[in-house]
Amino acid sequence: MKFANQDFEAQTFKNLDFTEKDLSNAIFIDCIFSKCNFSNTKIVGTRFQNTTFQNCKILGLNFEECSRFLFSFSFLDCLISTSVFSNIKIPDTTFQDSQVQNCDFFGTDLSGCNFKGSDLEGSRFDDTNMTNTSFRGSTKYNFDPGKNFLKKTKFSFPEVIALLNAFDIEIE
Repeated sequence: MKFANQDFEAQTFKNLDFTEKDLSNAIFIDCIFSKCNFSNTKIVGTRFQNTTFQNCKILGLNFEECSRFLFSFSFLDCLISTSVFSNIKIPDTTFQDSQVQNCDFFGTDLSGCNFKGSDLEGSRFDDTNMTNTSFRGSTKYNFDPGKNFLKKTKFSFPEVIALLNAFDIEIE
């Protein structure tokens, strides 16, 4: 099935392998991807509007290349690795119970996002808006609070202690 330059609305895609496939300029509105593999998938100009990824593998995707028009998606129980979410506005996005590892969030608007239950090991955050973002129940996040905008950002103890690493202090 060809996906590039195609429009899809209110469709569910299950167990599909999009590894190194071209989804450029495709439009997905109110779609669900379940147990799909997006490894090094080309998404230049792709539009994700109210799209849900459930139990998907997402490796090496550059969401910065997507269409920004009505850009919205959510991730539930996904493996997201070495992907780029930089310089985009994705407020209120859910990254729940997912492994969000070694991803880049530079200059990203993450206001109101929910990372509940997610493992953020190796992910990098810089110049990111985290207003009302929830990291409750998430683990292995480690970023410099002084290089990001935090207001009413929610964290869990003891994981929040990792934010002190940026200050080169010793805790006994």
